Amino acid sequence: MPVTSRRERLSERRVARGYSQEEFAEALAVAASTVVRWESGRATPRPHQRPRIADLLGVTLADLEALLFAGSPGETVVLPDPPSLLHSDDDDMKRREMLGLLAVTGALVALPGSGEPPRGRTAATLLETGDALHRGLWQVYVLSDAKQSVFPMVRGQLDVLAKGLAEARTSADRVRLCRMTASLYQLVGELYFDADRYTEAAQCYTLAAQAAHAGGDHDLWACAMTRHAYVELYAQRPPAAQPLLAAASRVALRGDGTLSTRHWVAAVQAQAYAAMGDLDACTRALDEADKVHTLDGAHSHNGGWLRFDGSRLAEERGACYLQLGRPDLAEDALTAALAQPLSLRRRAAVLSDLAALGAYRRDVDQVVHYAEQAVALAGRSHSGYIGRKLDGLRAHIAPLMADGRVSDLDHRIAALPRTA
Repeated sequence: MPVTSRRERLSERRVARGYSQEEFAEALAVAASTVVRWESGRATPRPHQRPRIADLLGVTLADLEALLFAGSPGETVVLPDPPSLLHSDDDDMKRREMLGLLAVTGALVALPGSGEPPRGRTAATLLETGDALHRGLWQVYVLSDAKQSVFPMVRGQLDVLAKGLAEARTSADRVRLCRMTASLYQLVGELYFDADRYTEAAQCYTLAAQAAHAGGDHDLWACAMTRHAYVELYAQRPPAAQPLLAAASRVALRGDGTLSTRHWVAAVQAQAYAAMGDLDACTRALDEADKVHTLDGAHSHNGGWLRFDGSRLAEERGACYLQLGRPDLAEDALTAALAQPLSLRRRAAVLSDLAALGAYRRDVDQVVHYAEQAVALAGRSHSGYIGRKLDGLRAHIAPLMADGRVSDLDHRIAALPRTA
């Protein structure tokens, strides 16, 4: 079924009114990528947004409809907005509700048990079934191509945890509920991180570390700090990630030696060293992470807040070496990674890195071969993570823009829907 062509008249009207895409987005309180999607025909403004758009463009609502839906109805199909996480007006209200719940549960985590029996019904139910339910939520998250779809379930469970924490009576009950809270906080952080909301993600990971500390779980605590370090890495602040990772490493050494926590910390430290251009330190950290294979694979991770089993090391090693400007070391690792069964997001990341490797060699055929596949996967998931990888690829392919195929790829990446 054909989709609508690019809305040239809409973009021309915006330019005529003196707005760049960024300025237009700011005036409408939306992301610039949203304006890109509107003008490329991949999405359509919602009804409540259209009066303000018409006002900015200096047209009537009827004129705006003509700009949006120009063409024969039989030939034009307007795609619906993709599933979104927390960037429309309604979702902004949900975001505020979520931040309120985070504040409430964070305060409750800090309170001591009252010692007044009996415990409340919600707390009792959580203590019986909460761990299994949270493992299930993590599994749903891992298996979902569109991570945002998990948000309603997680938000509802956070509300339940707030009630459970308020009802907990004994110290033992509170410790268990704090651990559950730390796990769920990390899952909320993952959702925000995938939506490119770094500030909210960092807040979740900080609260998760506090809850894990209150629950006396060093592995859970170290994982929360490691995820926080990821925020700094993806915000291109590797020096800020280093102290977090150093602290996580120390905490992990006090945890369960049969778990893979310390090896995961090392894998993320390798990424920080790569970002800072330290090849030797990066290689040492990767080798330390590789020692995860000496553990009992069936019991070294829980599939929830701790999922590191070494299966990603090939792609992570390749990405590190690519960042360090060592394509000779990167190619074997990335090719080996692509031969493995990968999730949609991981496959798109490896494809993006292989395309970047092609750009490094000025091999346009390789760029197009791998980037085309990555863009197709990005269109299926609307993942901020994949979007970031492809945005990074744009910087690599910029010197090749004279080739029409590369220029077309760049435009398609710019027009991809983003979750934030």
